Amino acid sequence: MVGRRRLGRQFGWLWTSYAVSAYGSGLGFGALPLIAVLVLHAGPAEVSALSAVGPAVGALIAVPLAPWVEFRRKRPVMIMMDLTRFTAMATIPVAYAFGWLSFVQLLVVSAVVAAAKIAFNAASGAYLKALVRPDDLLVANARFESTNWSSIAVGPPLGGAAVGLFGPVTTVVADALSYLLSALGITAIRGQEEAPRTTDKSPIRAGALLDGWRHIMGHPGLRPLYLNNLLVGGLIMATEPLLAVLLLRQLGFPPWEYGLAFAVPCFGGLIGSRLARRVVARFGRHRVFRTVGTLRAVWLIGLAFTRPGIVGLVTVMAVELAIIINMSLYSPVLATYRLEHTPRHLVARALSAWSIGQQASIAVLTALAGLLADVTSPRTALTVAGLLILTTPLLLPRQDQTSQHHEPELSRSHS
Repeated sequence: MVGRRRLGRQFGWLWTSYAVSAYGSGLGFGALPLIAVLVLHAGPAEVSALSAVGPAVGALIAVPLAPWVEFRRKRPVMIMMDLTRFTAMATIPVAYAFGWLSFVQLLVVSAVVAAAKIAFNAASGAYLKALVRPDDLLVANARFESTNWSSIAVGPPLGGAAVGLFGPVTTVVADALSYLLSALGITAIRGQEEAPRTTDKSPIRAGALLDGWRHIMGHPGLRPLYLNNLLVGGLIMATEPLLAVLLLRQLGFPPWEYGLAFAVPCFGGLIGSRLARRVVARFGRHRVFRTVGTLRAVWLIGLAFTRPGIVGLVTVMAVELAIIINMSLYSPVLATYRLEHTPRHLVARALSAWSIGQQASIAVLTALAGLLADVTSPRTALTVAGLLILTTPLLLPRQDQTSQHHEPELSRSHS
């Protein structure tokens, strides 16, 4: 069982650091859109721009960081990225206290945090592959997935209550401090990390920026999974600012109910992530990709039917629960497959390329959804997103694409 398998003290520190950061981010879930709405009185287009432009700029910043991360020891990179996120987030409560807070500052902070997150995730993925045995990768990824969803389950209602009691930037302070504590936890990991090896005299060359995408797009299994994930993730995330405006402004939900609507369904993430290893063992990875990959896409349309009061709250919870159970089962399987089929010298660049593409997709689709909501209404934009995501299962890989070249890729990855 996932919960009983020991992966060592070093993994324990890495997992603890991740948990601290995840719970801090859970408390601050949706904090920037919330501040934009409640403090700066932003409209749908501005809130969507905050969720789109910041991550898009962050993705651009992360492009040259990918080879830089690849050819450096990963623990110092993770610590540096945590400290960068701490510093950026800490500027918001300072500016708020002095009355200097602006929409532009929120955009800048969003971009810096997005770039640092991509670099951190690339470094931690590469470090994880070197830290645990290949047979334990799915167990490790399932633990991260479980922690992520439990943090979102607990964090938003507490964050919503904190905002109501102590003010709109309270959760930002908690999020910033969580990055500082995460950095301290990573510092506690002992053992000498092997320096990355390269035969290239100038590893950070222009072509290195694209090596991650070359690997993904040239792999018969990763390519369709990547394209599918771009659209599914982008369309799901595009609904977040739309729901913020719909629930908080148009339907009059208080902040604590808004947090509750997203928090309670996240307990479904504990179910999916804990089932991942057993479901793969019983049904096979390909069936998980095809079946669960389809099931995570069919529920989003339900958000378009959200109404005021308890009925609307239950509608959002039910839709989010169905999505999250399937996502939390699918994601660790995908993360493990991606690591297994990426050679060690390309892991950081491939993970960066994956994250950059995902952020760009989220940015574009969120911006388009925001413009559509501004011209029509948030409910109309939710309907369009829900209909578009129904087409995404067509991009999921066929049987021969996920099984092809499996053994050669594994041998190269662990050589």
